[in-house]
Amino acid sequence: MKPYRQGRLAILILAMFGLGGCAALAPSAPADGGERWVASWGTALQAFGQAESLPADLWQDGTLRQVVRLSLGGTKLRVRVSNVHGTQMLVINEASIGRALRPGSSEVLAGTLQPLRFGGHAAVRIPAGSEYLSDPVDMTVARGLDVAVTLHLSGSPGQQTGHAGARTNSFLARGRHTNALALDGAQAVTRWHQLSDVEVSAAAPGPGSSPARALVVIGDSITDGYGATTDGNNRWTDHLVRRLARDGKQPVAVINAGIGGGRLLREGLGPSLASRFERDVVSRSGVSHAIVFIGVNDIGVLRRANEDTPAAIDAMLGDFKNAHMQMVARAHARGICVIGATITPFMGSGYYKPSAQIEAMRQAFNDWMRQSGVFDGVLDFDLALRDPARPGYLGKAWDSGDGLHPSHAGYAALAEAVPLASLDKCRYSPIPGLR
Repeated sequence: MKPYRQGRLAILILAMFGLGGCAALAPSAPADGGERWVASWGTALQAFGQAESLPADLWQDGTLRQVVRLSLGGTKLRVRVSNVHGTQMLVINEASIGRALRPGSSEVLAGTLQPLRFGGHAAVRIPAGSEYLSDPVDMTVARGLDVAVTLHLSGSPGQQTGHAGARTNSFLARGRHTNALALDGAQAVTRWHQLSDVEVSAAAPGPGSSPARALVVIGDSITDGYGATTDGNNRWTDHLVRRLARDGKQPVAVINAGIGGGRLLREGLGPSLASRFERDVVSRSGVSHAIVFIGVNDIGVLRRANEDTPAAIDAMLGDFKNAHMQMVARAHARGICVIGATITPFMGSGYYKPSAQIEAMRQAFNDWMRQSGVFDGVLDFDLALRDPARPGYLGKAWDSGDGLHPSHAGYAALAEAVPLASLDKCRYSPIPGLR
């Protein structure tokens, strides 16, 4: 039997869908003609430090082209530009969108570039702490299509907003090149800047068909894709998108809201998951489900800082439980079902060097997740990736070599572990036809 099949068989799903209903409003407003807006691509945003920030001269007169891969098709697009961590007004002088020729290239397919406008205007000024949606653009797109969003910058937001672990090349050039087919000589960086979402308008479902919707996967570096290939789109969430495409039955977008180094309870290399859950999950357009997969960095840092006393471990375990219950309640109030994912083994990590007490806490939290009934479903990623002979360690086939992050095969196994049928039901969802 192939290893990924073994992982799939190891998954425990504790789901009880189909009970009751919820009158909460969906976070997406209907588009024209019975369509509705659904996030097709998105990321989790951080406040950039000096190492990630764009240089000052680029902000005065520079072009930024960013390539993103859509996970759901539609007939219209709109883009969310973010200044959520900014301290000054973000000024975009001009913007466009088109079909990218391929990942890793700044080239756009001829004849596909269209201007992005904001309230009918080419330029937009976005206040600190805010995000603005562009006007809709008529563009028929399919799942798996790469699009290029190009911004001409003319005013720095002070503190810059973006995503450091894009594992996708973006392109920087001096001057205004918003409508250029290629940015010759541009600098490539593996970050996304000031870009939050690309949404699609999806048609209302026909009789017997499922409605379009989004699944947000929120977590840390394992979700963000540590070790994934630049421009390869081989994070575990990308594998899940391809599974959905092969299945062909469900119009479900997959939004990766992982942040490398992220923690549940405290700020890490970005905001704590508890503090960003509202923006990254609840407020996104068309979300019906969330997978919450977090905790290894909280536990590991406790050990690395030599603060793993019995009292501290007990307090963190209680805080983990409370944080998850709060997030589930907030999601349910907006019609979103929450699937918990158990924390994967990391006893082999040379970075964290976990103790037996830390491992006991991981197992205690995973047992609570499996048995508490708090979640609408549970993905037992721990069981899927662990070594049967040494449950605190990743199985050899799934280990990237650092004892913490999955290998490419491990990422594929995580995607295989998600039962697609669980995404077609939600007892809370106000999305018509999803029951």
